[in-house]
Amino acid sequence: MRTRLAIKMHAILERYFPERRVFLRSDTDTRFIRLRPATQLIAFSGAAAIVAWAIIATSILVMDSIGAGNFREQAKRDQRTYENRLNSLSHERDKRAEEAIAAQERFSSALSQISAMQSELLASEVRRRELETGIEVIQTTLRRTMTERETAREESIALALALEDDDASGGASDGGASNDGTLDFLTAALSDAAQQRDDTIANAEDALVHADEMARQIRLMQDQNEQIFTQLEDAMTISVKPLDKMFRDAGLNTDSLINTVRRGYSGQGGPLTPLSFSTRGEAPSPDAERANRILGEMDRLNLYRIAAQKAPFSIPVKNAFRYTSGYGMRWGRMHQGTDFAAAHGTPIHSTADGVVIHAGWLSGYGRLVKIQHEFGIETRYAHMSKIRVEVGQRVSRGQQIGDMGNSGRSTGTHLHYEIRVGGKPVNPMIYIKAANNVF
Repeated sequence: MRTRLAIKMHAILERYFPERRVFLRSDTDTRFIRLRPATQLIAFSGAAAIVAWAIIATSILVMDSIGAGNFREQAKRDQRTYENRLNSLSHERDKRAEEAIAAQERFSSALSQISAMQSELLASEVRRRELETGIEVIQTTLRRTMTERETAREESIALALALEDDDASGGASDGGASNDGTLDFLTAALSDAAQQRDDTIANAEDALVHADEMARQIRLMQDQNEQIFTQLEDAMTISVKPLDKMFRDAGLNTDSLINTVRRGYSGQGGPLTPLSFSTRGEAPSPDAERANRILGEMDRLNLYRIAAQKAPFSIPVKNAFRYTSGYGMRWGRMHQGTDFAAAHGTPIHSTADGVVIHAGWLSGYGRLVKIQHEFGIETRYAHMSKIRVEVGQRVSRGQQIGDMGNSGRSTGTHLHYEIRVGGKPVNPMIYIKAANNVF
């Protein structure tokens, strides 16, 4: 069986690889090498394997070369895209900074206008009270004048009747001289009464005209007060709501925050107090209640303004920078702050009013500054190249506290910025984003 199979295989090989002889001739001898079909098959398979390996290896090298070129091009494109994105973000940040400055100026201008409107409102209210008092006096005078006019009219009628009686009795009497004297007296009395009556009527008409004029002035002042109240209410809505939203977005309890600021208030002039126009214990008028509501909102705005200076709503880097790492898990561990990268020596600013509680080297933080703020908030500024404040020093929002560097456990020049509330780290971007379009 095996012999038959071998014979069949040999026949197949003979068909494709017939036996060949290779002759080797020299000057004195001739030899040959017999190439059997199996030998030829082995040689052919080996040559085919070598050629195939060469083709595959060459293809792999070519593909790797093409892939490496594409990868480098893609890397360059990604780098250019990243740089363009960084430039766009830097431009956007600068634009937002300019808008924040403009918003702060508008905010200050609104406060100035509100103060002027408040003064104008108080003066208008005092003037209205004076006009109301003047109208009451005029009405009292008018009533007294009307009474005197009626009295003069009654006296005039009585004198006229007496004159008629005297005329009737004078015709039958012989005392003509006496009657003439009485007649002259009555005539003079009637003339005086008529003059007083005319004067009283003229005074009454003047008083009515004056009263109408004062009533018109009061209506004009009421319209003016309505416009002032409306403008003040709109200004309060525009000013207070963004601040209220900012504090709420930052996770702060606005009622507790306002109470804290009010307890520690030491600003010049003190908080605004309600208006009181009545000294007789009467209930305040609707205008007084409206004014008190506006003053309450102004007081809230003032307290918000003070609180905004004490909470870290600002950005620690004012120059051009880029965000390199955010708050969250990084390399298997928690990154408790936000990193800002910029040139070595870039100024670093305090993000709120506070007191420096640490200024020196601290383990992986390198050169570190800690600032304690109100409401249990603490900020940290790490990896600095130079510290410009001391422990116990009070700093204001925007004051330079150091220079950006690469100290401590750091892979490059940047600022590591942290915010801690009650000792626990929170995402600084919550405060930074909450202050967008406000400051």
